Amino acid sequence: MPRKKLIAANWKMFKTPAEAKAFVDAFLPLVAGHTRDEVALFPSPVLLPTVIAAAKGSIVAVGAQNIHFAEEGAYTGETSVGQLIAIGGTHTLIGHSERRQYFAETDEIVNKKLHTALKHNIIPIVCVGEVLAERESGKTESVIKTQITGALAGITAEAAAPIVIAYEPVWAIGTGKTATPQIAVDAHKIIRAEVARLLGAAVAANIRILYGGSVKPDNATSLLGEEEIDGALVGGASLKPESFAAIAKY
Repeated sequence: MPRKKLIAANWKMFKTPAEAKAFVDAFLPLVAGHTRDEVALFPSPVLLPTVIAAAKGSIVAVGAQNIHFAEEGAYTGETSVGQLIAIGGTHTLIGHSERRQYFAETDEIVNKKLHTALKHNIIPIVCVGEVLAERESGKTESVIKTQITGALAGITAEAAAPIVIAYEPVWAIGTGKTATPQIAVDAHKIIRAEVARLLGAAVAANIRILYGGSVKPDNATSLLGEEEIDGALVGGASLKPESFAAIAKY
């Protein structure tokens, strides 16, 4: 069976509740009946109730951009999995490059969050990828392997089925630069091989690996047409319903 692609929108720190509802109201008719792929929206925390309510009954899932690894506690500003589940969220991003860069998230923290998400049946999208200096110095493979090994520490093959991995070349996020389909495919093969080493060939064959990094309507088809690319994590182009729908229906 081919892996079902997942097209995910990371809205980052954009939109008010009114703007978020207007997006969903405009977006849903554009993807009505689109069952070939899974579609998910990742708004900022204060928008989650609005977006979940607006998307209810549709094909569109809604998740958090971040969770805390603790189930509750004195962690000001954080969101627990229990809070996410209570309002109807089903997915979460983990270890996005901006979380790593600006909020000092380590592979160990990513791993702890992944364990918590899996324990509570939240679908995790674990983000990995190299910065420009690492790519230029030939460290792409070692960086990706280190991040994958760290993220999957203590995860069993039996528990791994819900995991999605997103390859984000950090040099292509918000820069307008896009990895060529071949660059993305090569990185995805490194990821899949590392998953196979850690969790076995069956898990690696089934795990979905998304590409994230300046995905737009005009490059979506060439990227998503690759067998090795199982979907996209879309930033700026996901902020307008028409452009995100065009990517989802590449």
